[in-house]
Formats: sequence, C-alpha cells, structure tokens
Amino acid sequence: MADQPGPPAERINLVVLFGGQSAEHDVSRVTAAHVLRAVDPDRYAITAVGISRDGEWLLAESATAALGPAAESLVLPDGLPVDGRSTSAAPVLASAVASGPTVVLPLLHGPLGEDGTVQGMLELADVPYVGSGVLGSALAMDKAMAKQVLAQQGIAQSRWLSFTEHEVGARTADEVIEALGLPVFVKPANMGSSVGVSKAKSRDALTQAVDLALSYDERVVVEEAIVGREIEVAVLGNEQPRASVPGEIVPGHEFYDYDDKYVDDGARLLVPAPLDEGDKATVQALALEVFRALRCDGMARIDFLFEEGGRGFLCNEANTIPGFTPISMYPKLWQASGLSYAGLIDELVRLAVERHGRRRRNTKR
Repeated sequence: MADQPGPPAERINLVVLFGGQSAEHDVSRVTAAHVLRAVDPDRYAITAVGISRDGEWLLAESATAALGPAAESLVLPDGLPVDGRSTSAAPVLASAVASGPTVVLPLLHGPLGEDGTVQGMLELADVPYVGSGVLGSALAMDKAMAKQVLAQQGIAQSRWLSFTEHEVGARTADEVIEALGLPVFVKPANMGSSVGVSKAKSRDALTQAVDLALSYDERVVVEEAIVGREIEVAVLGNEQPRASVPGEIVPGHEFYDYDDKYVDDGARLLVPAPLDEGDKATVQALALEVFRALRCDGMARIDFLFEEGGRGFLCNEANTIPGFTPISMYPKLWQASGLSYAGLIDELVRLAVERHGRRRRNTKR
C-alpha cells in the first residue's frame, strides 16, 4: 500500500502533547521525541507541550527550538525534557487556532491522556485531534469494560475476572484460582505498557500481584494464562478502517513485560508475522471487528494471543495511543504495509480533520 495523501497544502498547526501524569510518562516522552523529529516543518508548525507528573502544562520551548536543521539536538535516549514556561490548555489552543488550521496530537499513554479525559477537553475546545474519541478511548483503556463489550459482540477472549479494590477480600485468591486456575496474569484495569502486570503462579504470588495492580488502579483484571503466540495488528482509519499486516512478538522474558519492552530490548518483533494466508486474513478481520466494536477512530493497535490447535485468536486488548517510536510495533507494521513513518503521521492528521468535520456536522445545528 502506497502512502496516503497528506494534509492539505495549507500549513497546519500541530500541537503535540506528551509526558502526562500516568506511570507511562517516560514512554510518552520517548515517543514524542521521535514524532517531532519525523514531522515535516514545511507541512506543520509545531507547538510542543509537556505535561509534568503533577499535571502542570509547560511549553516545551527547548524541544520546539530543536526542530528543523537542529533536530539532532533532541534528547532521544531519555525522551523530550518536560520543561519551559508554565501554560494551560486554553491559551495554547487559542493561539494555535488563531493562526490557522490546528490539529492536536496527544501522545499521552495511560490514564489522564489515553482514557478519554484529554479527548473530552479537546471536544469542548472544538479542536481536531488524532485518535479515538471520548467513548472509544475510555472503553479501550478500561480493560474490564472492553472485555464486556467484546464478549457481547461474540469476540473470543481468554477467561477473565475483574473486581474493584473494595471487593477484594480474604477469599479473593481462592475464588480466582477456582475459576481460572494457575498461573494467571494480574493487571490494573486502566494502564498500559505492561505497567503493574504480574504473572502469578501461586496463591501468595496472586495476592501480591493483586496488591501491586491496585497500587496503579482501583480495579483489577485477572486473566487465565494462555500458551500461545502474541500477534498484533495495526488499524488505521475512521469509518472505513484498514488493517496492517500482522506482526508477532517473541518475548525475551517469561512474558512481554515493561522491562522487555523498554529496558532490556530482549524481545524480537517479527514483521510480518509468520502466519499462513488464512490465519493472516482471519486476524486482520478480527482486528477490524474489535476496532469497530470499541468505537475506535484514527488508530489502534489490536493485540491477540494465538492458541494454535485450540481456540485460535483470542483478543487480548486494544491500544488507542500505541507506542510510536520508529521501532514500535504500530509504525513498523504500517511500514511493512507500505506506509512510511512520516506518511503515517500525515495520514493520522488527515483523519483527525475528517473526523472533526463529520462530528461537527452532527452537533452544530
């Protein structure tokens, strides 16, 4: 597939939000550094805004100044620095909109960024933004709700349980083991990048894993451990989304945890995944089905576990703001499908403008 047409000839103000208050703050900074180096300064006027861990908005002037010929000065190993003059959403967006067409690119992984909160603010500000809307973002972020929706749609998943902090009691571990057996995976319901995820092989480990997950979120999801391959598909589009070639992750650790993703670099990414044509078509169709069921827009990476000789493809989760460095799975899958990294950014901006125009036709009467 060749690169899609980019944004209109008129230069667009691209407001890039990064950092944020979640445990994925550092991942977001690394993502933003790569995105800023890839955007075409002839197409976009960039305003980079870092959000600190305590929620302060800061104009990332050092990052913005480093664009163009000085782009090599961007701090890539540790991500963009969250520094600069203190600001807030209103003046940043008002200034950008006053000077021309504006699109916001939220690169905020996890809660208070990927969960519909920032998206709701941008809807109220009447500004186009990249990615899913309020509902799609919130649904995909909350693994428990996403699983309920997918189950209603008949999409195959691993067996799972979910409970809140106040529901945890003395018999919780026994109830989980009775329903799902051991080992199990324990996750915060609202988190990404494998933060707070544990594989529990004993009752004591399960109790500790639940405590860890509850330190990140008030709701926990527990899933049966699946012996299978990890297959991912990138989806791009709004009303007519399309699926990339599938990719496969071969973990370097016992499972694809945070350190395996971002610290040790031990995992192998196989792009495209070694699947036969029938399995490839099946997982692509399932990815599109999940994307639509969760009301996603723009982009999402849909993750599956492939239980060969058993239940086949089991949907694990959907990520509406996936990792976006050049070596992350989402852009790598699109590159293997014929769409370059820079071209992917252009297409996401175009989709943001298209979606905003469509929604405003229905809301402004």
